[in-house]
Amino acid sequence: MAEKEDKTIENFTKQMRKNPWIASTIVLGVLVLVLLYLTLKGGGTISESEIGTKAVGFINAQLLQGAGTVTLDSVTEKNGLYEVLVIFNGQKVPAYFTKDGTYFVGTNIISTAENTVSPTTTPPPVEVPKSDKPTVELFVMTHCPYGTQAEKGIIPAIKALSGKIDFNIRFVHYFMHGDKEEQETYTQLCIREGQKDKYISYLECFLEAGNSSACLVKAGVNSAALSGCVKDKSKDYYASDSALSKSYGVQGSPTLVINGVQADFYPRSPASALQIICSAFNTSPSECSSTLSTANPSPGFGTSSSAASAGTASTGDAASCGTA
Repeated sequence: MAEKEDKTIENFTKQMRKNPWIASTIVLGVLVLVLLYLTLKGGGTISESEIGTKAVGFINAQLLQGAGTVTLDSVTEKNGLYEVLVIFNGQKVPAYFTKDGTYFVGTNIISTAENTVSPTTTPPPVEVPKSDKPTVELFVMTHCPYGTQAEKGIIPAIKALSGKIDFNIRFVHYFMHGDKEEQETYTQLCIREGQKDKYISYLECFLEAGNSSACLVKAGVNSAALSGCVKDKSKDYYASDSALSKSYGVQGSPTLVINGVQADFYPRSPASALQIICSAFNTSPSECSSTLSTANPSPGFGTSSSAASAGTASTGDAASCGTA
């Protein structure tokens, strides 16, 4: 019996290594079993100082790949993993590693060994259903650096396709960045629902530096109406987004959903966004021929970017703030 169980776990682990994108959609119970197996197979626990150094090196080299750098804030043990808080663009971002330092645990399970980024770690293309007027929904957290990256990438495509698609920024069903994220979510929901013509202008400003109060003024948002909405309606709006997030099986910020199906958004450049959305038209409009930037926006707030190819993905492109 033990030999049979070992063989089953071994086969499952091989499949995970062959198709690491599977981990982004499995439920918590399966992830716990995988982590337990990896822990039992690992080479023991390394120290907090060692994992801190290794985590920073891995994130900078493998995930960000030149699109910025992180520095170490702190390391704590949490639920059998190391939680490594790193500073990115002035924000604290959590990352999780197995205690032997062998695996990074996010929406994917990724080996921390050097030179592991390869085409085999890229999720396979998903066939997006076609329609005359695609419904496009980008699920994010307001302070997730990869969510803000995707927003910066998709906005130019949305502007190019104005009137040709039904588009909404939506919010995932959990928070990871404290009260500031929750409050900003309610603010954005109320602008989106009550003052929709101001929303993209507000969001573009917010993505520059995360300064909500200044951007409310710059976008001309009616503050009295906003205050009333945040008090009386925002949590109902969030409940609706949360229900959609759960129904689509969203497990990370960002997640792009087109015509009800999760679509791969790699890399996160405006050109890539346009290409992905335009694949969902029955008949592509002329706007799909627009020339947009192929540069990847940087994660987090700010306007910097890095060179990218619209048809090439990497582990860094796929990074997200996720939950199991």
